[in-house]
Amino acid sequence: MKTILNNIGVVTARVLNQLRRDRRFVAISILFPLIIIYFIKIVFDVLAPPSFDISQYVVPYAAFIVHFITFILTAIVLVRERTAGTMAQMFVVGYKQIEIIIGYLLAYTVLATVQSLLVLLELNWLFDLGFSTAQFASMYLVMWLLAVISMAIGMLVSNFARNEGQVFPFIPLVILSVILSGIIVPVEKLPDWAQILSYLTPLYYANEVLQELLKGGTLLDDWLMFAILPIYGLVVVGIASISLREKD
Repeated sequence: MKTILNNIGVVTARVLNQLRRDRRFVAISILFPLIIIYFIKIVFDVLAPPSFDISQYVVPYAAFIVHFITFILTAIVLVRERTAGTMAQMFVVGYKQIEIIIGYLLAYTVLATVQSLLVLLELNWLFDLGFSTAQFASMYLVMWLLAVISMAIGMLVSNFARNEGQVFPFIPLVILSVILSGIIVPVEKLPDWAQILSYLTPLYYANEVLQELLKGGTLLDDWLMFAILPIYGLVVVGIASISLREKD
């Protein structure tokens, strides 16, 4: 166990060092969600009537933006790592699949931590949502978990893509998740088969918890949906580890 933890730590430190050098990736990961949310603010200012409850939509929309951008960027960067031979070098050194996946995930989680915090701060500032400290902390935890899961899904997808271009066919599936999540249309109004598909996307569970928080509830009020998020993440990490190959 000690050896596994040491190897994970080495991989994490190595990836963090790569992130420090890849300033473009870091900047895009942090700035793109903030820019998109700013334009959402402009749209709501023009179209939404004064009585419209903006908070019910902007927080889940922001969660989707984080989910979408994090997934795409992580998948593309991991494919680039594999095509550059970085993954193969780690296998040659003797690192195991699970050590590589968790090491990358821990390093990228540092980025997700900053990203989720800045997104919520911008939402609170632009839309004057007036969150309490407890609400803010709870929403942050949900959005952070979603970002980490998005990274894990990006890693999983990268295992089946031989170049960056092969990541893009997965984009419609991520966009489809916003429809299945209930953010735009309540899930119960969708066809039965679509309701079943909604259970396959992490955005559905995140939206359910966020809606409860926006109504003034707590994480304990919808603890089952909240508990599914980390379980979902562990399952994806497990599948990503199993499917990670030394060579294409």
